[in-house]
Amino acid sequence: MAQLPDQALEQVAQYFQTLAEPTRLKILNELRSGERNVGELAQICACTLANVSKHLSVLAKHGLVMRESRGTSVYYRINDPSVYALCDLVCGNILRQIEQQTQFADLIRQAGAR
Repeated sequence: MAQLPDQALEQVAQYFQTLAEPTRLKILNELRSGERNVGELAQICACTLANVSKHLSVLAKHGLVMRESRGTSVYYRINDPSVYALCDLVCGNILRQIEQQTQFADLIRQAGAR
């Protein structure tokens, strides 16, 4: 990162902003198992078609998903599978933090019970 010019750092920040939305993460996670159309994703994410379409547009703009029209349906799939390595790394770190917090809370409760 130290060698990147400011313009590239701006693009990196926009990429992370794209991932900083829970519904988009749900969509990406669902696409991990294969392509889906907007209706399927809306149902799975419990969102409106318009809302999912908006999120898919943002994901496509940043190159994370690609779309393919087939008849009257549009299907989306992952365009950049490396996003899963990044998400898995971050999620693993978050889970470790939660486990540490839970262990600490358990120790506090045990100390208070004595």
